[in-house]
Amino acid sequence: MELAKCRNCLITDKVPGVQIGSNGVCNLCVDHTAGTSRADDTGRAEREADLERTLAEVKGDGEYDCLVPLSGGKDSVYLLYKLKSQYPHLRVLAYTTDVNIPDIAWHNIRTTTEKLDIDHLVFRPPESFYRKAFRYILRHQEERGAVYSVSYVYAPLFEGDAIKVAVEKGIPLILAGYSPGQPEPERMLYEFSRELIETVEWTPPEMKACGEFSEDELLRFFDPAHYPAGTRFPRYLAPYHAWPYDQDEIMKEVVRLGLVKSSKHASPIFSNYPINWLLMYSDLKHFGYNPYLPEFAALIREGKASLAQWKILGPLVDFMISHKILLGAEVRRSMKWLELDEDQLAVNRPRGAYDPPILSR
Repeated sequence: MELAKCRNCLITDKVPGVQIGSNGVCNLCVDHTAGTSRADDTGRAEREADLERTLAEVKGDGEYDCLVPLSGGKDSVYLLYKLKSQYPHLRVLAYTTDVNIPDIAWHNIRTTTEKLDIDHLVFRPPESFYRKAFRYILRHQEERGAVYSVSYVYAPLFEGDAIKVAVEKGIPLILAGYSPGQPEPERMLYEFSRELIETVEWTPPEMKACGEFSEDELLRFFDPAHYPAGTRFPRYLAPYHAWPYDQDEIMKEVVRLGLVKSSKHASPIFSNYPINWLLMYSDLKHFGYNPYLPEFAALIREGKASLAQWKILGPLVDFMISHKILLGAEVRRSMKWLELDEDQLAVNRPRGAYDPPILSR
């Protein structure tokens, strides 16, 4: 049976809180058309003013003024270009935590850093911890599923790595290529709060309580308590939460600039972490819809992504995942890498088990 989808943004009523009317339009699109989201325009203008002021005034204690986490995706690539071309006074350090990054993303990373002549620091942590963590989480997912459970362990790990590097090198500003809606607004809307960076331990509750991870392994997570009093922690901002954002235009622009080889290399379908295919497979199996659908539907709704493009790509991606073919064959490879059987992909932990650190500003 075919899922009911909104004709405007493609979201399905399988997503909690979504209802699709008799006219084929979902309640989220109705609310958006009614203007309930326009208040954010004022907030965006305030954020953009703060960002521009910050970029004009920031000055590091050492060689660099800002650090940019570089995953090799279109957004982090274009962010580096914009900083280099529009803010030439900034001394920028690109930074990558090398875990589960695909070859296409590495090609984008090398091309971009070489073409823009930007210093690039790569940290390669032992793979064994990540394999252990991914394997444990997928066997003990919380009720929001695999993407939520793994992402909100994985993201704080590399976010924490970036903070550690910034502190070590006296860099006062981290600029992340999160698109609008990433991460959850409750966790970050433009900036991680000062309290979050300066006072909160980032270790996930479930991993701390389960007894399967050693103290040394849990030290991989950022904890400001490990630093002496008076430590200067960086601001951590998401510029695309402040600047106007258009996903399709960024994909075209990074190719035009020669930072990315082709539209294929610019597509998040190809440049994202390979384990994401397994996470999507698990969530499709358990919930009946792609876990990234709400995010892309929101971008379509706001005119920041192409309805026509995702009308084709969305079902194609889900077909590849469900049948484990073409790019979806990555599901099998990740399961082999983690030594997991399909019946071990289990949702058996309560909501909040892997909640990332959150403090409102």
